[in-house]
Amino acid sequence: MSNNYAGKFVSAETAVKAVQPGDWVDYGFGAGFPELLDRALAARRDELTDVKIRGGLVIHPRIEVVESDPEQKAFSYYSWHIGDYERKLQTRGLCKFMPMMLRSLPEMYRHHIRVDVAFVPVSRPDADGYCGLGISNYAWRTIFENARTVIFEINERLPRLQGVDGSHRVHLSEADFIVEGEHEPLPIRTYRDPSAVDIEIAKRVVEEIPDGAVLSLGVGGVPFTVANMLAQSDKTDLGCHTGTISDAFLALYKAGKLTNKKKEIDNGYSTWNLAMGSQELYDWLDNEPQLFHPADVDYVHSPYRIGEMKNVISINGGVELDLMGQENAESAGTRQLSGIGGQMDFLEGAFRSEGGKGFICLASTHKKKDGSLKSNIVPFIPGGSTVSAPRTMIQYVATEYGIAKLTGLTLKERADAMIAIAHPDFRDELRRYAEENFK
Repeated sequence: MSNNYAGKFVSAETAVKAVQPGDWVDYGFGAGFPELLDRALAARRDELTDVKIRGGLVIHPRIEVVESDPEQKAFSYYSWHIGDYERKLQTRGLCKFMPMMLRSLPEMYRHHIRVDVAFVPVSRPDADGYCGLGISNYAWRTIFENARTVIFEINERLPRLQGVDGSHRVHLSEADFIVEGEHEPLPIRTYRDPSAVDIEIAKRVVEEIPDGAVLSLGVGGVPFTVANMLAQSDKTDLGCHTGTISDAFLALYKAGKLTNKKKEIDNGYSTWNLAMGSQELYDWLDNEPQLFHPADVDYVHSPYRIGEMKNVISINGGVELDLMGQENAESAGTRQLSGIGGQMDFLEGAFRSEGGKGFICLASTHKKKDGSLKSNIVPFIPGGSTVSAPRTMIQYVATEYGIAKLTGLTLKERADAMIAIAHPDFRDELRRYAEENFK
């Protein structure tokens, strides 16, 4: 790589002049966020029109381009995956959702959608001008290789790891402009204490996890509870190949359970695409880079690669499932709650894995606003709600009442298996529907 990048260092205000009316600007995904560039672009509100910003799962507390322009005269914001803050924006009409599954995202950027300017958060460079991609590898390389203008934002707080064979690395010479400055502390993601139901579901799933299993954990309460139970169990030599590395894996590491010794791929390494959690998690990545193989979506989310490892256990949450096994993982009616993310990638990867198991975990009921209970196992996914994963992809469903294995079952057998793990108060009405509709 050439070292002639000294002239590329500019102020954020100068860098964002590259954004033109009508442009698509990418902000990235997850906990990495181009804070300085966002603020500088927001300051150009009165001189720009029709600038479209793309991001997803933002846990940074504010997106300035959105907050500065509630009339959306200059900026409109699009999300691949609704996070807590974006949910609030959506309620205000300030966030447009775009469905996608993560493994197809790089191909979308290569062949189907346009990106004009990429705002890429990177770590402090080393002596040779190489930076790490911090806590959000995402599909950044694919995105900036297809962008007209690439702006790196050096964030002094990001972990500096560069990955195995440079899997998490970029060089300053690859940017058109480079911006640096002081940043707020990295955004952290916390977990509420597990409910009694979370604990009951997690207990059942832990029983299904063998020694040496390779774990892919979603970011909800149940996956975190599973990890904490595994940390206290007698299970040994667990591995990590996951979309998002979180404090769940740190808990396993501290308990001496996360060795990655049995993995057929990336032996000895925890493999991930995003990192999201506490400052302690980010410090772990920074202080012990030799433990990790951070890599892009193409690598981490490939069902074929996941399937080459034995005993891959994928654990994700769902919103509701119907008696055929169709799953809604992301919406309440037409209101988008999150996104599908990598769930389908890891469900298929676990299915391909020898000894692998893909679990969708959910409480059997939820409380409505009036205090009454509603079943999360329903006769059919209601109109307007999303079918996130088709019935053909769902392998195991876990509630506090048990685990249903759906693979290879007829429609009637699936319905019986789902009714057996539904809340007892709702089993009769589910059974009536099943008897009428699945002969």
